[in-house]
Amino acid sequence: MATTSNIKNNAGIGVREGLAIIIPVYNHAETVGEVVKSCLKTNYPVFVVDDGSTDSTFDRLRNIKEISILRHRKNRGKGAAIITGFKEASKIADWALTIDADGQHDPADIRELVRAIPSAARPVIVGMRQGMKSSDAPWTSRFGRKFSNFWVWASGGRLVSDSQSGFRIYPLPETLNLKVRAKRFQFEVEVLVKAGWQNMPIIEVPVSVNYKQLGKRVSHFRPFVDFMRNSMVFTRLIFLRLLPGCFK
Repeated sequence: MATTSNIKNNAGIGVREGLAIIIPVYNHAETVGEVVKSCLKTNYPVFVVDDGSTDSTFDRLRNIKEISILRHRKNRGKGAAIITGFKEASKIADWALTIDADGQHDPADIRELVRAIPSAARPVIVGMRQGMKSSDAPWTSRFGRKFSNFWVWASGGRLVSDSQSGFRIYPLPETLNLKVRAKRFQFEVEVLVKAGWQNMPIIEVPVSVNYKQLGKRVSHFRPFVDFMRNSMVFTRLIFLRLLPGCFK
């Protein structure tokens, strides 16, 4: 496991405010190895959270000695995996960068997200995916982003352009203190809503996205189920905002 002695970067983040990379993974055996190896080139400590994978994901990871592997015995959801990563990373770092294991993000963009961290604020940095209007981008991703962008704002969060991007930097422990309840994909949108309630800044940074390798890329997004879950989360958040004390 990495220690605080080697947490240093070129953006002025020192030892106390070090950054760790968290990669939640569930059955991404074909892509996770490449993502991990690219992230290691940044020299930040890397935590991979295996959320109960049933394929050969763990076998692809177990021999990469430079990473810390955390495992859930059963699949608990992307949000639960991120929280597990947050708790472990918070022992050595003050910031956590999350990147999806499916290969859609370019780890080379990590430096752009890090550069966006201001010296005197503790924002959530969101990688705003470019090229989402291309034919390569799944319609579910295009529609889902517009849907959640509106409801994040309607629930009291910031008006953002890409509320569903999983490529982010979170301040720790502030994000853990938001007490987000959603444990699956909805974790990422609930964070933005509750960050808005706490007047936590949100900064969006343009990043590239790759949807071309559809045969290799595995997505666990289920349109009907996840849109219903999104709707339930936003309903809870709106009621909680309008009627404090409800849905706690």
